[in-house]
Amino acid sequence: MPRSQLTVLDKLDKARTQGYHFLAIVIAGMGFFTDAYDLFSISLVAKLLGRLYYTDLTYKNPGTLPPNVSAAVTGVALCGTLSGQLFFGWLGDRLGRKSVYGFTLILMVICSLASGLSLGHQPKGVIATLCFFRFWLGFGVGGDYPLSATIMSEYANKKTRGSFIAAVFAMQGFGILFAALVSLVVSAAFKARYKAPSYKDNRAGSTVPEADYVWRIILMFGSIPAALTYYWRMRMPETARYTALVARNTKQAASDMSKVLQEEIAEDLDKAETDVVGADQWGLFSPQFAKRHGLHLVATTSTWFFLDIAFYSQNLFQKDIFSKVGWIPPAATMNAIEEVFRISRAQTYIALCGTVPGYWFTVAFIDIIGRFWIQLMGFFFMTVFMLGLAVPYHHWTLPHNHTGFVVMYGLTFFFANFGPNSTTFIVPAEVFPARLRSTCHGISAACGKAGAIVGAFGFLYAAQGNPPDRGYKKAIGLRNSLFVLAVSNFLGMIMTLFVPEAKGKSLEEVAKENLEDGEEDTRVSTGI
Repeated sequence: MPRSQLTVLDKLDKARTQGYHFLAIVIAGMGFFTDAYDLFSISLVAKLLGRLYYTDLTYKNPGTLPPNVSAAVTGVALCGTLSGQLFFGWLGDRLGRKSVYGFTLILMVICSLASGLSLGHQPKGVIATLCFFRFWLGFGVGGDYPLSATIMSEYANKKTRGSFIAAVFAMQGFGILFAALVSLVVSAAFKARYKAPSYKDNRAGSTVPEADYVWRIILMFGSIPAALTYYWRMRMPETARYTALVARNTKQAASDMSKVLQEEIAEDLDKAETDVVGADQWGLFSPQFAKRHGLHLVATTSTWFFLDIAFYSQNLFQKDIFSKVGWIPPAATMNAIEEVFRISRAQTYIALCGTVPGYWFTVAFIDIIGRFWIQLMGFFFMTVFMLGLAVPYHHWTLPHNHTGFVVMYGLTFFFANFGPNSTTFIVPAEVFPARLRSTCHGISAACGKAGAIVGAFGFLYAAQGNPPDRGYKKAIGLRNSLFVLAVSNFLGMIMTLFVPEAKGKSLEEVAKENLEDGEEDTRVSTGI
């Protein structure tokens, strides 16, 4: 016999869309806006760092980051993010979502500023301190994933929950766009103020000393949106589901949500102590969890892993891909600041035309189509368009076909975001029980970041063709690397078959918290 639902949770599930829903989206979403800015802004300034600190004037091309340094600079924040997702995901279930929510923002603000203030002017000092602070920046970013997703899922009503969680994650698209725009404005301002010849015309004069301020300003700018959000995060009450189902304080949950919903909620406290959802106490490593949610955890972790191999490879190394196919001119034909400007402009186009629209298509359709079908469709089209780039690769490298390449490349971003990049974030916040929700989301997200680390470190080396970039060895080349990414997307599509559908259901129904211990739901739990 299914357990009865608490009145306060039933009220949340059936609540009409109100102002507090949108306030929660903004508060949680600004964290993701900052996360995306901090994680992806490094790709905009990586080539500038190479010019500033690793240029050899006897060489025909401008300096680039050595392989180990480039891998560290682009990947260290992802390592921090993975650690933060596991730690804060676990902590969110132990201390409460709100209790640790503000700390992640403080960490992001401090480390964003510190990244731009990296010590010294010598390569070792600058890179070492930059990597140190970006690791801890990533640690704070990592905490935002399980906490924001869990908070939004537990505040939302069941009818539009998918759209609300998707809207939080969609702020990542604006963060990526904002990073490109800030970089565009800063580089344009410095380019206009400090005129410099191209590298081939004047190797020493092509990188003006003031260029050192460009990358620092861009990285430090990420502290502003995080700082603006802190006050509002601290004003949010703890979620009713944590207070009632984990902390076991039903009276406090009813009181908190009465203020949020602006209506009196009367809870039967005697009944709440006995025959209600969330009464199970088994843990993550128990046979009960493995039976009810083991396959779900395998599905959420593996799909996020395969997605992020492709997604982060594409995002972090857009600049290299655009250079290889000729959409950005050769580095030697530009000065240092102009190169930042060109990279920023290219990434702005991709963000505007592919990245941002994809997120908001998910917001619009996820509670109509469902999580399962959007994720399956997204992986399918990512595979198709990646093959569309890889199979006729030589065709796309010809000068008159560059625009076609960028369109195809932008479509892979569109279907990543109108697809698994959004749904892999949403599903883990819905399918696990309240006492393990943040932990399981953190584990799923951490597996995603493991995929991102594989993409960040592996793609850099794998994409080297003949001749390879300076300091690298010949590898499989960009064309074959695109085939590898297509395979990763295909594997993600296969694992999606085990992802459960949560559309239109309460969190307790999806997570089977409404069932007695030992009782099993006979309905098919996947999205098929």
